[in-house]
Amino acid sequence: MKLVYPAKFYFEEEGGYSIEVPDLVGCVTQGETLEEAMEMAQDAALGWLLTAIEEDEEIPKPSSIEEIEIEGKGFKTLLLLDIDQYTEKYGTKKSVKKTLTIPEWLNKRAEKVGINFSQALQEILLNKIVKTERKK
Repeated sequence: MKLVYPAKFYFEEEGGYSIEVPDLVGCVTQGETLEEAMEMAQDAALGWLLTAIEEDEEIPKPSSIEEIEIEGKGFKTLLLLDIDQYTEKYGTKKSVKKTLTIPEWLNKRAEKVGINFSQALQEILLNKIVKTERKK
């Protein structure tokens, strides 16, 4: 699942950038170059979101970029965040076994095309959770 959040980038007098993701309270970072700043912003935001997910906290709804105001020298942009990829790499590996039932025809078709049932269910559940929380 991919999420998009606005971020504020500020030019620092001594060089580099400081970055804030206003919808994710306390999510700030910095980078020496613009490329590094973008990477650090994505990593900080993804880390913030992963922590919230793993601690069963609500995921904040992203503001529209038009709502974000910049003070001083800087700019605003959007961050594309791939939470599935980040979770796969850095997420908690602890699992809970669940038993479920699906129609036989669906099982056969899914196995035929090589679908990983656990991974598919995780992706779908996370997507539904985030969509449900955003509606609140």
